[in-house]
Amino acid sequence: MGFFSSIFKPLAYLSLPVIFLGQISNASPKDHYYTRMFVYLGTVASVATASIVTATTMAVLGRPHDVNFYVARMFHALVWRFMRLRVEVEGEEHLQNRPAIIMCNHQSMVDLIIVGKAMPKSTAIMAKKELQFTPVGPFMMLSGAVFIDRGNNERAIRSLRAATDMMKRLKFSLWIFPEGTRHLGPEADLLPFKKGGFHMAIQAGLPIIPVVAENYWHIYRKGFFGTGVIKVRVLPPVPTEGLTTADISDLTERVRSQMLETLREISTHARKPTITEGKKPSSSPPVSEKEVKESHTFSGASIAINPSTPSTKSEGDSPQLDGTLSSSASLASFSTSSQLWKSTAGSETGGETEDDDMVLVGRPAKK
Repeated sequence: MGFFSSIFKPLAYLSLPVIFLGQISNASPKDHYYTRMFVYLGTVASVATASIVTATTMAVLGRPHDVNFYVARMFHALVWRFMRLRVEVEGEEHLQNRPAIIMCNHQSMVDLIIVGKAMPKSTAIMAKKELQFTPVGPFMMLSGAVFIDRGNNERAIRSLRAATDMMKRLKFSLWIFPEGTRHLGPEADLLPFKKGGFHMAIQAGLPIIPVVAENYWHIYRKGFFGTGVIKVRVLPPVPTEGLTTADISDLTERVRSQMLETLREISTHARKPTITEGKKPSSSPPVSEKEVKESHTFSGASIAINPSTPSTKSEGDSPQLDGTLSSSASLASFSTSSQLWKSTAGSETGGETEDDDMVLVGRPAKK
């Protein structure tokens, strides 16, 4: 009896904080939202810390680019276990085509959960060089991250070209967000795509693999974070062999059109786009009170994080990257809980902050 008591008593004590947070979260919608935020940040911090051991092991085994896969899967599993939020991926077999440029729509910080489920093995992270000197720097270096000097466009271009050559040689992929910033509303829509990733794909002759996550306004928005399933569809690879820089605009529009069509098809909870005179599709009214109540049950704590990237515009005849290449929203992109908290500001409307760590090229050029 004493043996079982020694096992279950610690577990009972450990469960008290979870029960306590559950009671607080049910007090009001506001408490529910911030409680889940708090618990999620703790999950991110814990996984990011533990990932250093994983990164060291994979580096010793000579497979540094696989560490992101295992860390991401661990994070997704914890989010589902404790927060009742998960991702279902359709067409995952297309992600086995590598090396490739993986492009995903960018809605909010919740995208980290999507990356956690969909990121394939041998996928690299690209980040601003400042992250080398943060607590997560060792993990990122061990995981084979490519660091970019966003304050120096020429150095950034050289780094990206070197990364392109490395992708072809070591056969690892790159996950980016072609919109370059976060965009989430009640309608299923996409921002215009930046062209940096398309330059890289054409330069290296690599296919582009579109990944489309449904509009999850019904699950997450400012002041509300529910539970449920986010649907993701991976489209067949778009070949770039034989294309030149003259084809970039057409390629960009073709990929965006495919992704937008898919986004509207799988976003069954989103409002239908409305056209107003002289304007692009506008945002529709908020979701109904019934929809809010249906998804407002507490099942742990959830939040997701995802970085976004400012854009850099370059001129000249060389295949420079005039768009932004957002990184794979790695767990390692956040060094402290305070950084995580500040990075939540403005995510629903696409606003950027200085805490958006995973930046590839640079800030927008001043006009």
